[in-house]
Amino acid sequence: MNKTPATTQAPAPNAPKRSLTPRRRAREYALQGVYQSLVMRRAGSLPNAAAIAKQLAEDPGFRRCQHDLFQGIFAGVLERTDELEGIITPALDRPINELSPVEHAALLIGVYELAIDLSVPYKVAINEAVELAKTFGGTDGHKYVNGVLDLLAQKLRSTEIQAG
Repeated sequence: MNKTPATTQAPAPNAPKRSLTPRRRAREYALQGVYQSLVMRRAGSLPNAAAIAKQLAEDPGFRRCQHDLFQGIFAGVLERTDELEGIITPALDRPINELSPVEHAALLIGVYELAIDLSVPYKVAINEAVELAKTFGGTDGHKYVNGVLDLLAQKLRSTEIQAG
């Protein structure tokens, strides 16, 4: 899942800097943990959430993330994966196990924030999931994540959307 190319090159001078706020970092680490869990599940193993969280916490950048947000998203998604996948599946154009693990993880996080953590505005939930897919996913995966979450937001947050 690491986006580092095989040959290390200096970023282009005009390359935009990523905004790594403590909240964005928390979501990025949550994505990495959910990704690991999904890959393990697809391989037929039972993911160990505590071991994954411990391994992520060893990364030097982890200390600059908002720990309670990371824990809430990571634990919440893993505890409710089946429920969240049940919400996502009707909005997909393919079986959920055919999604890339990055898109799958980004959708799980986005739907968790749309359906469960109502303190997150729907636009923020969608934008953050799309940004995760842009950062870690394939070329156009973020467009797919955006389309699915936009569709789901119409059902999950209709009152908030109508209020403008």
